[in-house]
Amino acid sequence: MSGAAVQLTDRARRLLRGPRPEAVPLLVGRACALVGLLDIAAGVFPRFRHSRMHALAEVLPGALGPFAAALSLSTGVLLLLLAHGLKRGKRRAWRAAVALLPAGAVAQLGYRHSVLGTVISLVLLTALLRHRDQFAALPDPRSRWRALANFVLMGAGSLALGLVIVSAHPGTLIGDPSLAERITHVLYGLFGFEGPVDYQGTTSWTVAFSLGALGLLTAVTTIYLAFRPEHPAARLTREDESRLRALLEKHGGRDSLGHFALRRDKAVVFSPSGKAAVTYRVVSGVMLASGDPIGDVEAWPGAIERFMDEARAHSWTPAVMGCSETGGEVWTRETGLDALELGDEAVVDVADFSLAGRSMRNVRQMVKRIERAGYETRVRRVRDLGEAELDRIRRAADAWRGTDTERGFSMALGRIGDPADGDCLIATAHRADETPGPYGDLKAILHFVPWGTDGASLDLMRRDRSADPGMNELLIVAALQAAPKFGITRVSLNFAMFRSALARGEKIGAGPVLRAWRGLLVFLSRWFQIESLYKFNAKFQPRWEPRFVVYRASADLPRIGLAAMRAEGFVDVAMPRFLRRRTAPARPCVHTRTEHSVRAA
Repeated sequence: MSGAAVQLTDRARRLLRGPRPEAVPLLVGRACALVGLLDIAAGVFPRFRHSRMHALAEVLPGALGPFAAALSLSTGVLLLLLAHGLKRGKRRAWRAAVALLPAGAVAQLGYRHSVLGTVISLVLLTALLRHRDQFAALPDPRSRWRALANFVLMGAGSLALGLVIVSAHPGTLIGDPSLAERITHVLYGLFGFEGPVDYQGTTSWTVAFSLGALGLLTAVTTIYLAFRPEHPAARLTREDESRLRALLEKHGGRDSLGHFALRRDKAVVFSPSGKAAVTYRVVSGVMLASGDPIGDVEAWPGAIERFMDEARAHSWTPAVMGCSETGGEVWTRETGLDALELGDEAVVDVADFSLAGRSMRNVRQMVKRIERAGYETRVRRVRDLGEAELDRIRRAADAWRGTDTERGFSMALGRIGDPADGDCLIATAHRADETPGPYGDLKAILHFVPWGTDGASLDLMRRDRSADPGMNELLIVAALQAAPKFGITRVSLNFAMFRSALARGEKIGAGPVLRAWRGLLVFLSRWFQIESLYKFNAKFQPRWEPRFVVYRASADLPRIGLAAMRAEGFVDVAMPRFLRRRTAPARPCVHTRTEHSVRAA
């Protein structure tokens, strides 16, 4: 076998393994979580320390006396916080555990005189040191806003756990304090003060030390997160954007989602030759790519390998949203990942589009009715619009957005009117016979990004809520009819999730499983526009191009789904607006081909 073949085989074998967590980090993380729970129980419940689980609870320091109970509680909480990072092989979690276990061993011997607990702590420490090469994952993107999140979550957890601690000693409790008095006692205790609840014997000291430890732990972790260096999420640099645009000029016609790789809140990895690239965003530990790789198909494997190497280095979960059938085949072949059909993209061939015929009757009648009402349309390149009109369109698009959160990731560019996007198309609807509003006679907007030199891909749809229904249909028809003037032969419309299930489930002869699945999708459509988007797209008689999600294991799908919903803006876990850090205003952002009103449908 030649050296090149051996190298290729080794690379394939390495990629087929994927960035899966190793056995040792998984076992250590799970052991730390279990021992943390046992240690918390040993610090909170007096009877637990003398039960049959006593030998297991001895794994970590402290089980007797007020100070030992507080130390046990603190160590258990810290281990729970470290468990997830250890399972992912994070280097900093390993360092923290290595620092914690010797202190635990000393406390075992000094306070409890437990040789077994000391030995077990040292054995765990030895295992961590021996397998230190398996804990090399780099940090995730982070900012100092995590300090505030930690304060809120740890504060709530400390309050809840504190109520358990206060109520866990009924035999020594004096009187019958109310819930308000117990909460007051916990709040006082977290700050190191004595509260209104009294106990007999040394229980008061045990409760006070435990509550004080929780308060100190909340303060220390919050201060640490507030003052540690930031590790911001990667962004598309000007140089990266220039390289991507060069690739799109040569190969942009292959994928309708290619231009969306130019979102500036994405990062990028290039193949060693620089002829291909994969753009991505990291959300909740998921390295989320979108669409197919950019560039020469022959160079895709090199870009995919760089992507997987980056995922492995940070212990991120790799995933791809919305790749084509060809892209899915390359991803699965090169990485050993699996693919699942996610839905279909609606593509209209301009030469075949016509309003004639029975199948287009509803669209034809709606368009004629709106035109008779006095509406007119204009379809232009972004470069042909003046700055004043572009500014008015940006402000209108922002004001007409249906949600407070900007949505879009895989099929949204996130901006309108950037000088670098002069090839984008804007279709607008106007009604001059009304009193001009804040945006003049503008009533609706469609924005398309280039799909190679002869295609366009729908980015966003916005309309004035006071305008007549049917604005979206009017502008799509106007764009399709004007397309030949711009040399456009194909137009990509919205993406319809689970379209095939919806289509097959409503046909005669569909089985009970398929009908039940369709019923669930119809129910979810109340919030996610699944069925309405499918029916809206189907009006224009498109051809359907399947799109896929690529994933490592079935167990990762819920996590990938949540990360995708966060990236698309359907799940918002950002800080409240009044608490967000104020930054210099970026280029105006608008959003997404899948967020629009379909009332006209």
